[in-house]
Formats: sequence, structure tokens, C-alpha cells
Amino acid sequence: MDLSGYTTGGFQRGASPLKEAAWWAVRALFFQTALPWPSALRVALLRLFGARIGTGVVIRSHVNITFPWRFSAGDHVWLGEEVLILTLAPVVIESNCCISQRAFLCTGSHDFSSPAFTLGTLPITIREGSWVAAAAFIAPGVQVGPGSMVAAGSVVLADVPPRVIVRGNPATVIKQL
Repeated sequence: MDLSGYTTGGFQRGASPLKEAAWWAVRALFFQTALPWPSALRVALLRLFGARIGTGVVIRSHVNITFPWRFSAGDHVWLGEEVLILTLAPVVIESNCCISQRAFLCTGSHDFSSPAFTLGTLPITIREGSWVAAAAFIAPGVQVGPGSMVAAGSVVLADVPPRVIVRGNPATVIKQL
């Protein structure tokens, strides 16, 4: 592949360079560290940068949210250690959801067939009462249905129906709940 013609396809970062630089500093000090900063502090900092977050949210150490102005979480959401949320497009996590350690919610990819390796972005939604288990990958454009579970290590490339367990690569329904 020849990356000399790479294009972001008109992608907009969604904030000024100054705001983004300030977020990088805050993220390095309060998120990308093993120091046990209180979740309430992390939530307050995310809100300061435009995230919409409900009550009772738990954010563990090493959580990486790239652009908080494109992130929202309902009430009683848990984000485990080393969760990566690439918010090139909006990410919505509804109430009573758990995103476990090292899960990756990825809103961007590239068009390999394009000579410009063009960046494309699509939002992700995790519906009420769902669990994305450890080391799972959620692809751009995916919605995880309410009350569903994505098993550990799964690769989710398509929408997950309500009240099911999905597992594997690619993830498939293994059980109705």
C-alpha cells in the first residue's frame, strides 16, 4: 500500500487544538496512570471537556477516551482498567453497563481498497444493562442490544440483538437470555 496519498476523508477532531492539548495533559495525569484517583474526579474532568455522564459512574485507572466531547455514559456505568474508547465518532454507553478490562470500542477504520486509505468513522452504542467483557473489540457502527453480553475476547463486527450472549471472532449468538 502507498500511504503517500492518505486522507482523513474530511474528519474533524471536534475541538480546538488548545482544548485537545489540554485534554492530553489531563488524560496523562489523571487517566493514563495507576494512581488511584477517585472516579468522581475522573468523571468531573470528563464533564469539563464535554462528556455527558450520569451518576454512579466508576472509571478505573488507565482508561483512555480519545475525545471526551464525543462520549456519553448513563447512570451506574463501569469502565474497567485499560479500557480504550476511540471516539472519532460518538460513543454512547447507556445506564447500568459494564465495559471490562482492556475492552476496545473503536469508532474508526480505513478503506483498504482506497488508494488514499481513507479514514471512515461510525458511532457505537452500548444499550442499557449490557456487559462488554474483558478484551472484547467493538467495531465502528455497532450497537450492542439492551441486556446483552459480549464474551471476553470477542470481536463484534455487527449489531448484537437484545438479551443475548455473543462470543467468538466474529462474534455470534450463543445463548438467548
